Amino acid sequence: MKNGNTTMIFDAIKVARSSRGRRGNAGQDGFTLVEMLVVITIIGMIMALVGPRVLNYLTESRVKAAKIQIQSLSSALDLFYLDAGRFPSTSEGLAALVRPVSGIAAWNGPYVKGATVPNDPWGNPYVYKQPGEQAPYEIRSLGSDGQEGGTGTATDLASTQN
Repeated sequence: MKNGNTTMIFDAIKVARSSRGRRGNAGQDGFTLVEMLVVITIIGMIMALVGPRVLNYLTESRVKAAKIQIQSLSSALDLFYLDAGRFPSTSEGLAALVRPVSGIAAWNGPYVKGATVPNDPWGNPYVYKQPGEQAPYEIRSLGSDGQEGGTGTATDLASTQN
């Protein structure tokens, strides 16, 4: 991070060292406790300004990741439908995308990578319902709180499949 703030810090340290040199401590290298406290205070102030922005980007990225995973699961369900002629029932759930379902000879999966259906970015399982309220199926993430409803990052995210 080369900018005016770091240059100012190093200039302050050089001034402090040069004033020590006039007092007769010319052979001693190192930082005094006051110098260390000044640097730690400046770093703390920078983190106080930058920290909330970083946390905001982290929560936004989790929401985007959940939307992408829901789209991926929707594509996998469409492939399942092409092979089986139907979507998995609510009781079969999204597990039908990684393990064969009894009674379907044309199962050609697994339809998602890995041996399990991924959880949402907050570590909660996706909720699958077939039929959905306005579509053949619905995939939902319950957001950061893991409960239905909510606002902000706790808002539920649902598939928009028609």
